[in-house]
Amino acid sequence: MTHCPICEESLHIAALSCPACQTEYGGKFYFPRLARLTAEERKLSEALILHGGSLKEMAAALEISYPTLKKRLAELSASLKEKQKEDEVYMEQIFSEIEAGKINAKEGIRMIREINGEL
Repeated sequence: MTHCPICEESLHIAALSCPACQTEYGGKFYFPRLARLTAEERKLSEALILHGGSLKEMAAALEISYPTLKKRLAELSASLKEKQKEDEVYMEQIFSEIEAGKINAKEGIRMIREINGEL
């Protein structure tokens, strides 16, 4: 879930915890791009992977026509490109905050790695 079920605004991760050692981390955490896809976009992405990129198999499995599948894949691509642009803007903001001394380089690198889904 990436959106509030009440008002539909984007949710932010505020805490992470380790079930093994019970360590908890608080702060502002960022969902990577793929985690920010809608439920329908995630379903389509999963089908693309599970069917090895075969659009014919995907269309049959999803019970939609080939042209509808192509349209939905184009929409998925556009959505990911938009999220990528948003992330680039956010990373520029992080660089500006590092330069201004608002955050240190180590924290900025962690934030950028988080945006890129590396953490």
